Amino acid sequence: MQLSSIIEALVTASDNALSSEEIARLVRARVAEAEDVRARQIEEEEEPEPLPGWLTDLAEVSEEQVVAAIAELNRSYDETGRAFTLSERARGWRIFTRVDYGEFVRQLYPGRRPERLSAPAMETLAIIAYRQPITKSAIEAVRGVSCDGMLQKLLDRELVRIGGRAELPGRPLLYETTDLFYEHFGIRSIDDLPNAGELRKVKLPEPEEESTGTSPEEQLALKAAGTDTEAADETPAPEAESSETPS
Repeated sequence: MQLSSIIEALVTASDNALSSEEIARLVRARVAEAEDVRARQIEEEEEPEPLPGWLTDLAEVSEEQVVAAIAELNRSYDETGRAFTLSERARGWRIFTRVDYGEFVRQLYPGRRPERLSAPAMETLAIIAYRQPITKSAIEAVRGVSCDGMLQKLLDRELVRIGGRAELPGRPLLYETTDLFYEHFGIRSIDDLPNAGELRKVKLPEPEEESTGTSPEEQLALKAAGTDTEAADETPAPEAESSETPS
């Protein structure tokens, strides 16, 4: 039994993405379990069957070996023209259908229309992604307008979350991207974003001093969308989409 086939079985059976470390641990755990069974049989003076060589060879499997086996699997998928591939995201490895088959897969969900973010929401999301963790005032200093409504939309979509508080007067909230953000845009980390290293070093406009009169509870409750100065001008814009669809 090959390591690549074992990995394929694990990823297919799991409801959640699996990291390379977790896959290697699961494989080693299976070998340890078989060795424990054999040891108990010896203690009970039974005649245990020897472990197969392919199993004992997996006793020290590493993350690097898992990654190499996955690359072998993907090469096999490419050569045989399979409709899916193994891709790594922030949470780990998952099987995705290839983008070429997206229009066919969409027929499974006739009532579901692709959700898109407006241009202001995408701009706000981009600022958070490249400069996280970041305060609301720092985002507004870059955009030049209030972003309460945009932040609420991103929080509702679970693309952004509150990641703590800044060590500044008033302890303003810090915003950062979620694992769903990485899944949606098909990246593993911020370093995978275009020009990430350069854009994260660009000096941003200085935000106005955070208000000290706002309590943490009031900060957590964002303003209603109607108070957003951008709401009237908001127009739909294409949303960046992952090149692959989870199978």
